[in-house]
Amino acid sequence: MLRTDLEYSMFPLAGSPPVRWRIADGLVPYEEAVATMEREVAAIAEGSADELVWLVEHPPLYTAGTSANAADLIDPDRFPVFATGRGGEYTYHGPGQRVVYVMLDLKRRRQDVRAFVAAIEDLVIHTLDSMNVRGEHREDRVGVWVRRPEKPVLPDGSPAEDKIAAIGIRLRKWVTFHGLSLNVDPELDHFGGIVPCGISGYGVTSLVDLGLPVMMPDVDMRLRDAFESIFGETATE
Repeated sequence: MLRTDLEYSMFPLAGSPPVRWRIADGLVPYEEAVATMEREVAAIAEGSADELVWLVEHPPLYTAGTSANAADLIDPDRFPVFATGRGGEYTYHGPGQRVVYVMLDLKRRRQDVRAFVAAIEDLVIHTLDSMNVRGEHREDRVGVWVRRPEKPVLPDGSPAEDKIAAIGIRLRKWVTFHGLSLNVDPELDHFGGIVPCGISGYGVTSLVDLGLPVMMPDVDMRLRDAFESIFGETATE
C-alpha cells in the first residue's frame, strides 16, 4: 500500500537549491562509494555542498549493517563482505541492481527518521507503479515487497511475496546517507549466500524476473520522476 499522507512531506524549505542528481559510469567499488559519501555528507552538513542523490552499480559483494547476525552470512567466501554503518542486516549488491545513495539534509526538510524511511519506501513504490508493478511496504519488514500469487502460499497460509528493494540508512548531523537498492536484473542466486536483511521464509525478485525486460536508464528516469514528486527538484551533475 502507498501512504499518501506522507506524499510531498519531505519537500525542502522554500528557496532551497535543487538536489544534485549523479549517475556513475561502470561498477563502483564499495570502498570508493563509502569514501565519496563520507566527503559529500560532511560538505552538505557544513553547508558547502548541495544535497545529492548518487546512482551506482557495484561489483558483487555483501554488506553487513549494524544489526547483522553472523549466522545470516551463509557463504562468507563467496563474495567480499563489508561492514557498514547503515542500519539493517546483510544485503547483497551487484551488477543489474540499482543502488541509490540519498544524501539529504533533513534540517532543511523534516527531522523525522521514520518519515524519511517511509518516504524512501514510497519512492520505490511510485517507481514500480510507473511500470505497472504493485510494490507494498510492510509494518514489520523494512523494504518493498511484491506479491507472488503464482507461488505456493507460505507455511502460515499467507500469500507468497518476494522482496524487490532493500533500504538501509544512516544519519550524521541530520544528513542522510546510504539509501536503497532496487533489483532490476541482478543474478538472483547471488542472494543465496546470505539471509537477506535477516528475513527468512521469503524470496527475492527483480523487475526482469517479474517479466519486465527494462533497461537501467529507463528505471533511472522513473526513479528521478518519483523522487521529484516526493523530495523536490533535481539538477543533473
